Amino acid sequence: MSSQVPRPGESFQTLEFPATGEMLGLRIDKALSLHPQIASRSQASRLLQRQLVLINGLEPKASHVVREGDLLRVSIPETPKLVLVPYDFPIQIVFEDDDVLVVEKPAGLVVHPAYGHAQDTLVNALLHALADRPVGLSQGFHELRPGLVHRLDKDTSGLLVIARNEHAQRHLSLQFQRRQTHRIYRAIVFGTPKQSTGTWTSFLRRHPEDRRRSVSDPTQGKWAITHYRVLATHPAGLSLLELKLETGRTHQIRVHVTEAGHPIIGDTLYGGDRRVKGIKSVKLRQLVSELPRFALHAFELGFQHPRQVGESAEHSLRQFIRLKSPWSADLLPLIEHLDWPRFDPHHVIDRWTSQDDPILDSHSLASRLSDYNWPKLQDLRTPLEEDDDETDE
Repeated sequence: MSSQVPRPGESFQTLEFPATGEMLGLRIDKALSLHPQIASRSQASRLLQRQLVLINGLEPKASHVVREGDLLRVSIPETPKLVLVPYDFPIQIVFEDDDVLVVEKPAGLVVHPAYGHAQDTLVNALLHALADRPVGLSQGFHELRPGLVHRLDKDTSGLLVIARNEHAQRHLSLQFQRRQTHRIYRAIVFGTPKQSTGTWTSFLRRHPEDRRRSVSDPTQGKWAITHYRVLATHPAGLSLLELKLETGRTHQIRVHVTEAGHPIIGDTLYGGDRRVKGIKSVKLRQLVSELPRFALHAFELGFQHPRQVGESAEHSLRQFIRLKSPWSADLLPLIEHLDWPRFDPHHVIDRWTSQDDPILDSHSLASRLSDYNWPKLQDLRTPLEEDDDETDE
């Protein structure tokens, strides 16, 4: 009999049907994918792994081939509609006014409610933190994602901007869509790229069989662009990379560094745990092995403030805000052991007044944002695909 053990908040819809002619002779996962309410082999595989499929009253092996007369019974998990509730979890607010918040997202925290994380997310924590304040979060375009205009992976730490009203959410969302924001990450990786600076490009999509991962696919993926430069190296075979996103695909940095042969340490999903044994230093190997997550941190975030501050002859004027983050506390012991740059020990906030459109076409502003002349492959005036709008968990 099927175990049919529900997860929290989960119920089941039961489907019972005889094998159809097009299913005959197919392995069970492929046969199930032909049913319109299952629709994919990955979904069929998940149902089989959870023992939610019976054939003639018995649990089938994964290699089972469907035969004439087989009666299939499938329990489809259904999750009830989620309702946002406050979550008492400390969140560091780095910058705040009536229009925007910038927070320091810790590693291990999912950004918004999704399957498996109904009430323990950054959004829930912000609802708790802002409960007594006159201004909360924008209701936005998705009831479970108030104020969100971009995301970070669960185990990526660093700076995240949140909108507090619908005007701010529209304005910030458009900046991310047009690639007009400034985003700098730093990662500790295995190995060292042959070139000290460069750009990785590919077409990324969700992995067709493992939905937790992304993969390059030139036929079905979306164009992804990651610029990098090497900031420091260590004889043990580790490097510190600085990375600038030009697009925002799911797991973009993690896929690009892995495909280049330099997975992020601690990234078990993309093979970052397979090279730990090659570290000869016992102390360093221990520090790397004990990391609670992968070593990727969102260090810099820049955006045009949505509120107008003045007008020129042709343009409205707004402030461009750049924030810098210090190393996350859980990565700092490793950085200190490697004797690598600590950067700013505290959060830094810089502001400049810039013309409304386009932001990063201003050479003076771009030069202020970074001491390195990052390349740019996308023309801001050309139509662009929107960045991925999906969670990674």
